[in-house]
Amino acid sequence: MSPCARPLSAASKCLPTTSTTASSLLPGQQLATTSAFSISTAAAVVSRRTYAVQSGGAPRFQVFNRRSKWLQKERAASNPELSRQADYLKDEVAVRVTERLLDIKRRFPRVLDLGANSCNIARALVQDNPSPDPSMPPSPPLATRIDELVAAESSEALLYRDAAHEFNGRLTMRREVLEDEESLPYPPGTFDLVVSSLSMHWVNDLPGVLAQINSVLKPDCPFIGAMLGGDTLYELRTSLQLAEQERRGGISPRVSPLADVRDVGGLLQKAGFKMLTVDVDDIIVDYPDSFALMQDLQSMGESNAVLGREMGPISRDLLLATDAIYRELHGNPDGTLPATFRIIYMIGWHEPATSTTFSCQLSSTLMAAEVDSLAPGREATWVKPPVDSGVILPGVLEALGDPDPIPL
Repeated sequence: MSPCARPLSAASKCLPTTSTTASSLLPGQQLATTSAFSISTAAAVVSRRTYAVQSGGAPRFQVFNRRSKWLQKERAASNPELSRQADYLKDEVAVRVTERLLDIKRRFPRVLDLGANSCNIARALVQDNPSPDPSMPPSPPLATRIDELVAAESSEALLYRDAAHEFNGRLTMRREVLEDEESLPYPPGTFDLVVSSLSMHWVNDLPGVLAQINSVLKPDCPFIGAMLGGDTLYELRTSLQLAEQERRGGISPRVSPLADVRDVGGLLQKAGFKMLTVDVDDIIVDYPDSFALMQDLQSMGESNAVLGREMGPISRDLLLATDAIYRELHGNPDGTLPATFRIIYMIGWHEPATSTTFSCQLSSTLMAAEVDSLAPGREATWVKPPVDSGVILPGVLEALGDPDPIPL
């Protein structure tokens, strides 16, 4: 938590901690001095004003302690066997992210996996892809369409945890340890594809990172990402809040704030992406008790890292009360406790060199009469699509004779 976020009196809100000197002022600026009201005729109090100067960029709102998150990942990777057992969620989401590449019929010479964790995306890329038709053989692994994969991660221990495993020899991969995942060290137009799986929900400056991802992509190349969001772990959050309210008379930030699916599309658009797609999956995992859930979160490196959180372990009586409330409010009939992980998937494309590259974009010059001629006897309803929407609007589908227009 920044110093300005602590409770302060009205007279001391966000005061600067250092005084301004003449050497720190901009050229031509002068220190302003005023004589305070004299208490005696022999003395006067002189006050100095500090002036705000324009900084190089807008200040970044800090929500998470990035160093704490790095330490959590390092500690999780220090026990490889326990860490691998808790990789079930990241492995499943990585498979679902890579499945979206099956709809893009092209090669990807250079691919960036941003926030690679233990290289879950790489493991998914080397797997065979079963055909929807059981009688057909599986398609080749997606790794055959990738020349080089750059796996970038801040935690070196987690990134190299499985460096000796067999999947490393089935694709060309280079691991890179990033000092700061929120500042990408790559020049513009470096990659043909950027993927990110279950890492971006710990980013402080999400709009800035999305803009950087768009920058490092080549024209007409996609970004595919997945992050936790929405009502993730709402069962645990509500149980902790109720237990803490009962035992301590107040609540602490025990579960991290997460982006909502309604916000993600706007963030992608502001970052300059085109042809946006956002969808949501709820993955529900059953646990024997809340202690097993919290143990797995710790082994995943997904413990709380919010600035201003209460430090130290949670008290025993609070944990017992949480488990009892969790079981009463959300428990399954078989005695297990469900935990919901809401996954927000996003796809955005870097703007192509020419606007005609998007083959599915409708022409805004299409006339209602032309649509009507395709469906004789039916009245055409034409709604001009927004620029670069790439979406067929319901009115056009109705005019074309679609019996069941897709709701937008």
